[in-house]
Amino acid sequence: MPDWLVLMWHSLGSLLWAGIAFTIPLTLISFALGLALGLVTAIGRLFGPKPVVLLVRGYVWIFRGTPLLVQLFVVFYGLPSVGITLDAFTAGLIGFTLNVGAYTSEILRAAIASVPRGQWEAAYSIGMTWMQAMRRTIVPQAARVAVPPLSNSFISLVKDTSLAAAITVPELFQAAQRIVATTYEPLILYIEAALIYLAMCTVLTAVQERLERRLERSGGFLEARS
Repeated sequence: MPDWLVLMWHSLGSLLWAGIAFTIPLTLISFALGLALGLVTAIGRLFGPKPVVLLVRGYVWIFRGTPLLVQLFVVFYGLPSVGITLDAFTAGLIGFTLNVGAYTSEILRAAIASVPRGQWEAAYSIGMTWMQAMRRTIVPQAARVAVPPLSNSFISLVKDTSLAAAITVPELFQAAQRIVATTYEPLILYIEAALIYLAMCTVLTAVQERLERRLERSGGFLEARS
């Protein structure tokens, strides 16, 4: 067996463990929190009073207009200068959540705005409150529009978590960096890390395509649940 293949085999366990223990949890938690934040932000921008609209627009403007790596550095290395010290994983979680929230808010805002006004009127005509109309009529229809771009955002987040290595989160890419520091084989280890990311994203892409086909057949989340 070639030496490079032996090295990849011996390092595979460490890389996979780093992915399972840090990359996957960081991705799932930050996307879930970011999606919730994005929904609140989108609703605030669409239906909130002017001060709220200005606040959420400023938030989206800042986090969409600055690099994610800079945001992570501000949270992890910058906040200690004002007395706020966070461990690496928490700092990464906050940074990714805020970034995801800004991007998903625009996706959700556009999806909600795409629902025809007549759907609101129909919901109100049968006695629904605003909250009921949102939950039972608007959000299910908007979800169908939002699923493809949200899925793309999630897949991008899987790859973006490699930036957490820069703030010492021991995720998959940093695990590769640590092995490189002892083996001096950067090409082999970084290709191996890239292949693992590729495998994860390939699986997620297949899930996304299957979900989109199901939504097309069912006509949306309401029909899929009924």
